[in-house]
Amino acid sequence: HIHRFTPQHRRVQTYMEQENDWDRDMLLDPAWERQQRKTFTAWCNSHLRKSGTQIENIEEDFRDGLKLMLLLEVIAGERLPKPERGKMRVHKINNVNKALDFIASKGVKLVSIGAEEIVDGNAKMTLGMIWTIILRFAIQDISVEETSAKEGLLLWCQRKTAPYKNVNVQNFHISWKDGLAFNALIHRHRPDLIDYDSLRKDDPVTNLNNAFEVAEKHLDIPKMLDAEDIVNTARPDEKAIMTYVSSFYHAFSGAQKAETAANRICKVLAVNQENEQMMEDYEKLASELLEWIRRTIPWLENRTQEKTVNDMQAKQEDFRDYRCVHKPPKVQEKCQLEISFNTLQTKLRLSNRPAFMPSEGRMVSDINGAWHTLEGAEKGYEEWILSEIRRLERLEHLAEKFHQKAAIHESWTDGKEAMLTQKDYETSTLSEVKALLRKHEAFESDLAAHQDRVEQIAAIAQELNELDYYDSASVNGRCQKICDQWDVLGTLTQNRKESLERTEKQLESIDELYLEYAKRAAPFNNWMEGAMEDLQDMFIVHNIEEIQGLITAHEQFKSTLAEANKEREAIQAIQAEVHKIAQSNGIKLSGANPYTTITPASIDSKWKKAMDMVPLRDNALQDELNKQNSNDTLRAKFATQANTVGAYIQAKMEEIGRISIEMNGTLEDQLTHLKEYQKTIMSYMPEINTLEGYHQLIQEALIFDNQYTSYTMEHLRVGWEQLLTTIARTINEVENQILTRDAKGISQEQLYEYRASFNHFDKDHSGALQAEEFKACLISLGYDVENDKGDSEFARIMGIVDPNGSGAVTFQAFIDFMSRETTDTDTADQVIASFKILAADKPFITAEELRRELPPDQAEYCIARMAPYTGPNAIPGALDYMSFSTALYGESDL
Repeated sequence: HIHRFTPQHRRVQTYMEQENDWDRDMLLDPAWERQQRKTFTAWCNSHLRKSGTQIENIEEDFRDGLKLMLLLEVIAGERLPKPERGKMRVHKINNVNKALDFIASKGVKLVSIGAEEIVDGNAKMTLGMIWTIILRFAIQDISVEETSAKEGLLLWCQRKTAPYKNVNVQNFHISWKDGLAFNALIHRHRPDLIDYDSLRKDDPVTNLNNAFEVAEKHLDIPKMLDAEDIVNTARPDEKAIMTYVSSFYHAFSGAQKAETAANRICKVLAVNQENEQMMEDYEKLASELLEWIRRTIPWLENRTQEKTVNDMQAKQEDFRDYRCVHKPPKVQEKCQLEISFNTLQTKLRLSNRPAFMPSEGRMVSDINGAWHTLEGAEKGYEEWILSEIRRLERLEHLAEKFHQKAAIHESWTDGKEAMLTQKDYETSTLSEVKALLRKHEAFESDLAAHQDRVEQIAAIAQELNELDYYDSASVNGRCQKICDQWDVLGTLTQNRKESLERTEKQLESIDELYLEYAKRAAPFNNWMEGAMEDLQDMFIVHNIEEIQGLITAHEQFKSTLAEANKEREAIQAIQAEVHKIAQSNGIKLSGANPYTTITPASIDSKWKKAMDMVPLRDNALQDELNKQNSNDTLRAKFATQANTVGAYIQAKMEEIGRISIEMNGTLEDQLTHLKEYQKTIMSYMPEINTLEGYHQLIQEALIFDNQYTSYTMEHLRVGWEQLLTTIARTINEVENQILTRDAKGISQEQLYEYRASFNHFDKDHSGALQAEEFKACLISLGYDVENDKGDSEFARIMGIVDPNGSGAVTFQAFIDFMSRETTDTDTADQVIASFKILAADKPFITAEELRRELPPDQAEYCIARMAPYTGPNAIPGALDYMSFSTALYGESDL
């Protein structure tokens, strides 16, 4: 007979040919033939008993073909052609041929087996034919992990007996001689039938008989082997053992289905448990990071003013400690959080689960928003600290200037009230009164000259109040006291002047020279006092231009000293003229100039003191100039480093952008390259630290501007953090691509093809395809999306790759779509079907069944999450596995 077979049939045919290529010597071994005859006869009778027919002699009972045709109808479940009932040889041959034709129609090529040999009672051919039937209808469909039938049956036996001591199934002959393997198979599926621990390896006959009797009595498997034959044969017949063991496989096939179903469920639940753990970890890390931000922002927004520059500098040091010590780990946590979120979403897509939606307020966008608020608070806080330091520095300068001017003024006013209230003019001579009047006029001139100082003191006090100086009360009190005293002096001066003027008419004119001396000496004395005050005046500058301005003003002051010295010499000449006139005219001077207390000696003394102050002022200004030059050098150092770091960050950001769209080597090569690249970037950290050191020196030097660079420390910090985050994200994207490739079974060649197609149409190298670019990419890959029908298909695909309707398709979304189109994933229907097997086809399942069929942790996982079953025929404790399975692949709280 010639048949055309499918590829599957050809595989079966080849296997059958190999199995039927028996060794003649083995077949003629009486022990082997006896084992086969008994086993094959028992196997045939186990099927024929359903029809009420039995065989006793296998080659005699099959000679007419009638029982053979009946056997095939029973085991195949199909009707064969009607047999011929005649007793002639031709009738028997025709019946056997019908049976052989039926066997051949099932894809089996019968090697050297003809109807004449069966009709003639050829034992070898009859046994070979029965073995062929057993192989085709009892063993062929046994397959474990896509192995061949024989290998599949052996692998099934190995797995079932693996936990048992003294059992090591390696074949279908000597591995079964001690009987323990048969008992282990039964105990694994029905532990209630056998006390395995009571069996002894050195008593094989008892072991074999125990297994055969239990199988026949409780499992409806007839006794197909003889214990003595197996024990007394050096190598039991493999075909007999396989035939008998296949009966166990079919007897326990229901349990095998349950095990397969349980394995599928365990796999799905393991994925769900891992995803849930990642969700919990994300929620925990997000909560902790948001809580840290929530605690930190009020500290950064605190604008409690301090009293001194040192106190504010302590705050500045705390802020620097926060930026360098406390914040960097949080930057890493934020980056890790985004990476965990992306990895979780990839795993959910790969396992056909809905996307993870964090609890309210814990989205990545929420964390980014809070982080943006934090950085805004940082910037404001640092700016506030610097402005407060400048304000307090100016306050301290003003306060010291106020107290200095106040002290000078108070020193000048000391004793003035007593002087103005004395009545010396009542007993004085005319000349003395006139002298007193002139003296008073000189005092009024001196008083007027001091008016400017009083106004300066009041102005400084007002500025301190406006700048909220912490010791304003003390300043205001001292200022008020000076002003009140000034008013009193004004009143007393006016009163004394009036008194002197009333007696002036009775007095002689005063000595004009004394008067001229007094009038010229007083302004000159005030000029010297003002000059000394200016030479001692404190100054604060922030750049070279300001200190050079002060130096220029000081040089201008020095240029007036020659003219001032001439005035001093002229004043001294007046006093000399007085003495000269007195000597010339024999006048005896009464003592000091009656019109002023300013003596020539005091003028010379103050002049010398002022001249001594000039070089001190020169040195102070030169020191400040040196300081500003040093600050300018520091600015230049910071600028040079900042420009280098800024250019480095910009270049590395551009390089990462290029790397992310290139495809050089395998994904593992790319990942290794990226991690090495990340190490290279991290090795640049000392340059950042050097820049931070320059920045700290600049802040400590109170430098607030830098004309040599456009970069600020804050700008570079943010850029550096973005660089570290970007390389970490790029590494995570490649890791997710590896995860997608491995989970979906995508080859490296496919990934190259996907990346090449994507890059070809990504004209602007943005890392995303616009809708028209994506459509062209699909067409290049063989998708029909051009005509009217193709428009709807393209709309469907866009709904998958761009669910938010942004109009752009990322590479990750592209490979997710391509992998989804080319690979299979578990579905809710598959999980439901698996649970249905464990539940014995019931629409519900019990906790007891779950604990019996699943590992403990996964059984408890299901029990805790399954809703009670409320459908028809519900029993107490029934659980709804259908809604549970559906929820695994849809939105739920599982």
